Formats: sequence, C-alpha cells, structure tokens
Amino acid sequence: MNSMFNLDVVDRKILRILQERADISHAALAEAVGASPASCWRRIKALDTAGVLGKTVRLVSPQMVGRGLTVFCQVRMKSHDAAARQNFEHFVESHEEVLECCSMSGDWDYLLRVVVADVADYERLLMRGILTHEAVAHSSSHFALKSVKYSTAIPV
Repeated sequence: MNSMFNLDVVDRKILRILQERADISHAALAEAVGASPASCWRRIKALDTAGVLGKTVRLVSPQMVGRGLTVFCQVRMKSHDAAARQNFEHFVESHEEVLECCSMSGDWDYLLRVVVADVADYERLLMRGILTHEAVAHSSSHFALKSVKYSTAIPV
C-alpha cells in the first residue's frame, strides 16, 4: 500500500497550479505560491521523486482529432482466474481507443472509457475485439451524449 506524502500548504498550492498549468515557469510558479524559485524547484523535485507528480502531458481535444464519441463499456468476464484477467487487461492496454479501464466491484467486472470517431468505429472495436475476446462473457455499452464535467485535477 502506498503511504501518503506529507503535503504542506505550499506543496498543495504547487500541485493545484501545476494541474491547471503544467507549462508555467518555475519563476512564475514560485511567485504564485510565495516561495523562492530554488525552493519551488526543490519541492517539485521532491514531489516528483516521491511519485506525487506523474508525467507532464498536454491534453488533446477529442473532437478536434476526430474522436468525438465517448462510450462507457461494462464488461463481464467468463472466468475470474488470474490468466483470464491478465489476458483481457493486456488486450485493453493494446487498444489506444480505450483510454481507461477499471476493475470494478458489483455486477460488472470492468468499466472501459472508449473514445472513437463514431458509432461504426465503436461497433468495430466491440464486435471484432471486445465481444470476441475469449475471456468476455457479456458487455453493455453506454454512449455519452455530452460531457457535463471533465477534469484531470485531483483535489489537494
């Protein structure tokens, strides 16, 4: 189990700002949090080393790159043995249109967040991939009509 990193007020300010503007300069970040640039840099390095900060990315607009349809796909497995789960998880990792996959409690075993161009694109993935996978028993698909809230920022 991961132990929680001890965050002080300045660390929390740094994290909130970096989640909104990862491209901010160290000088501007230091000014915004009320610390020296050197102190701010050391804090960022400590947060990075501890695993609090992950990789730095730029978010892409799905609609602007032809991936405007989001589908949530629930999957029920035929078997719950380790090999079947590992095989399915490898399948999911190999498909770039599956942005997230969570192992779930309850009636369904996995929840996938899939981003595709259109219904036909999703049908190809579903019919030629998910439903033909040897470990999959059933699936249920839910199409997002609009995104009411989307955030990548973790409350700190």
